[in-house]
Amino acid sequence: MTGIINQTIRYSLSFKHQVVREIEQNGLGLDFVRRKYGIKGSSTIQKWLRKFGKSHLIKQIIRIETMEEKDRIKHLEAEVKKLKLALADSMLAQRSLEVVIDEANKEYKTDLKKSFGESASAGSEKS
Repeated sequence: MTGIINQTIRYSLSFKHQVVREIEQNGLGLDFVRRKYGIKGSSTIQKWLRKFGKSHLIKQIIRIETMEEKDRIKHLEAEVKKLKLALADSMLAQRSLEVVIDEANKEYKTDLKKSFGESASAGSEKS
């Protein structure tokens, strides 16, 4: 062994808060504060800032809305819900009609879609 003893330094909670407060309020650099207080670890203060600092508030999106905006959003959400239901109903009706046409085609051994398409095309030529 070389005779060097690793020394672990424990900082009090109040000291950590003081360092974080000093950085946030005075805008001091991390290296400057680290040297000022003799803090050895290069990421120690960064960990304190993440844990005790106010930087977590900066990343959040704070949305301020008026009552009119909230009402409008609720109204639009309700309208979207109604439109989705109407779309589902119309899709169900369309599918039902397709099933009826398919069953009629089987029953009468014909293709109503083609027959209808031909007569519509012929009618448009006469006009």
